Amino acid sequence: MLNELQDKLNHPIDIEFAYDGDDFYLLQCRSQSYGVENIPADIPTDIPGERVLFTADRFISNGTIPNITHIVYVDPEQYSQLPTRQDMLDVGRAISRLNKILTKRKFILMGPGRWGSRGDIKLGVSVTYSDINNTAALIEVAQKRGDYTPDLSFGTHFFQDLVESSIRYIPIYPDDYGIIFNSDYLLESKNTIKDILPDFAHLEKIIRVIDVKNTSSGQVLQVLMNAEKNKAIAIITEEDETSEIKSELKSIPQTDSREDHWSWRLKSAETIASMIDPDRFGVKGFYVFGSAKNATSGPKSDLDILIHFEGSDHQEKELRIWLEGWSLSLSHINQLRTGYKTDGLLDVVIITDEEIKNRSSYAVKIGAVSDAAMPLSVGSALNK
Repeated sequence: MLNELQDKLNHPIDIEFAYDGDDFYLLQCRSQSYGVENIPADIPTDIPGERVLFTADRFISNGTIPNITHIVYVDPEQYSQLPTRQDMLDVGRAISRLNKILTKRKFILMGPGRWGSRGDIKLGVSVTYSDINNTAALIEVAQKRGDYTPDLSFGTHFFQDLVESSIRYIPIYPDDYGIIFNSDYLLESKNTIKDILPDFAHLEKIIRVIDVKNTSSGQVLQVLMNAEKNKAIAIITEEDETSEIKSELKSIPQTDSREDHWSWRLKSAETIASMIDPDRFGVKGFYVFGSAKNATSGPKSDLDILIHFEGSDHQEKELRIWLEGWSLSLSHINQLRTGYKTDGLLDVVIITDEEIKNRSSYAVKIGAVSDAAMPLSVGSALNK
């Protein structure tokens, strides 16, 4: 049947099954892509243990998930100890907020059991697809509790949506022989949920939001998957600045042509924020919002920046001059890349303590329920 279907379409088909000992479950059935993100990844064998976040060896597909900057981890043990259903629903609400705030396809979700459970939500985080649709990967963790190993959903609650959006699904069984699961990194790295979602600070023991770059000296997380070897590995490594370009050059036309426009704009914003001297310019916070944050930039899109300012008039004047230099430089780079000429690329909005206090102007985007501005690290490059 599969061969007949492939012959009719004149194109290979990926079909993935899961087997639980009694029945087979269809995980994926889709046309194969030839892009680098969907070919079998080389699985290294000489990675130092401290750089490995996890390995997996069940129901693995092909591909690479590059340049992950954030990990959202729901601690299975802490989640299982939540006393009420409302507490568990709050976890789902927090995940939904993080899904809107963190940069699309630059974070992964990890957590216990069956994501998307509707009945007994002790089995997993209660979310819908719209609550997780910006993640790069959904990772279900089947961690033993005594002699009991939780059942996983294998992504079936969101099956069609995950396939259509190319969101990866990976099941992890941390207690299996030979599996690496670096719980120390997940539990001991700085948790930034209080900074990103102060309204959900009471969940900081359950939900951990890890800024990989800040905890790993500028490095990022990369997930390598090889279906032929049935192995996957997540490693802390140097950022691959060419991954998006490789994908555009080698993948079939289904690749999103906008990806390069937003990704280099976001990297530019991160660079600018890292090079700002907060004492010199009176900058208290730096945020990116709009098309670069939402991964929808086109060749002529502005790079929308929001700056929390608390300095003097002289400092503001110097800051605007400094940013104008960046704006014109990035505009020139964009013209070389795309052929489009613009009068500067940065669209900068400066807000004050009073505006933040009163939730007026663009200050409402800080910590907003939907389409919130994304905070970036200020001055981090100055101390290197």
